[in-house]
Amino acid sequence: MSQMDNFIMAQLVEDVSGRLTAFRDCMAILGLLYASKVTLCGLYQVARAVRVYVLPRIWSTTDLAKVYGEWAVVTGASEGIGRAYALKLAKRKMNVFIISRSEEKLTKVCREIESLGVKAAYMALDMNEMLDEEVYQKLENNLRDLDIGILVNNVGLMYDRLQYFLTVPNRRLKEIVNLNVTATVLMTKMVLPSMVTKKRGAIINVCSGAQLHPTPLMTHYSASKRFVDLFTRALEYEYRDTGIQIQSINPFYVSTNMTSNASTNIFMQSADNYTESAIRTLGTTRRCYGHWFHALFGWVGEWIPERLYMFSAFHVNPPLWRWMCNTPTGTNKNM
Repeated sequence: MSQMDNFIMAQLVEDVSGRLTAFRDCMAILGLLYASKVTLCGLYQVARAVRVYVLPRIWSTTDLAKVYGEWAVVTGASEGIGRAYALKLAKRKMNVFIISRSEEKLTKVCREIESLGVKAAYMALDMNEMLDEEVYQKLENNLRDLDIGILVNNVGLMYDRLQYFLTVPNRRLKEIVNLNVTATVLMTKMVLPSMVTKKRGAIINVCSGAQLHPTPLMTHYSASKRFVDLFTRALEYEYRDTGIQIQSINPFYVSTNMTSNASTNIFMQSADNYTESAIRTLGTTRRCYGHWFHALFGWVGEWIPERLYMFSAFHVNPPLWRWMCNTPTGTNKNM
């Protein structure tokens, strides 16, 4: 190889080396920026978790009746999260109007509320019938004279078990839309005008962690709860200047009829324990998971890709459900 060839080769190596060094430096900068982003996001989530889930447990002196209004309205309040919300609000000296289908259960909850030194009222109503104008008007008349400060849209319905879409009866599919979607929208439409007039109030919509991504084996339920979450967030943006707080709560596993009243553990919170945490987040955030452990589930779900989330929901959720709820899951894809 001639001296000229050696010189050209050296120049070529030097040029390639320079380009590789520049590329390596660019990659290092991009890696540093990404690591900084992940670190800052992590620190933000930790700080937010402390503000939402920790600080309200240290001190929470808000007089709910004074800030929002004397009465709270809770749907689906005969048991589970709805009943827990009704009792927690009563303990905070709010009068409570509860709605559910079973008059027997409602009267029992009313006695529990009144034992806390506040007023209680109820209306036995199958909220599947909210589209009936006569039913809607009757409920509106019952609520008209109340100074409603807080509305908890809790009523909802899930499948009997995790199952394929085609195995869910048509009636259940209709009831899920009526209870999870229609009842929430119409109750909000009924109560919101007086809050806007008074420039105060709060609406709490109980959604679900299942709406985080499309969730196989609870397809219809997941989609309906996604609607409620998006509805809540858009509504909050529309009315954020009116002094009204509109909040989306997204629980994962809570021991209720929906989960066959499963035994509680670190994965399965009791309705009382979950709601005690969730109610303290009112006024600190417009959207959250309600409980710190549920927030951990949610944050993991937010970070992983949608396809991986659906794979996990499809393959991990059924054995987890069977273990916690002692309930079978559907394996047949057809009716």
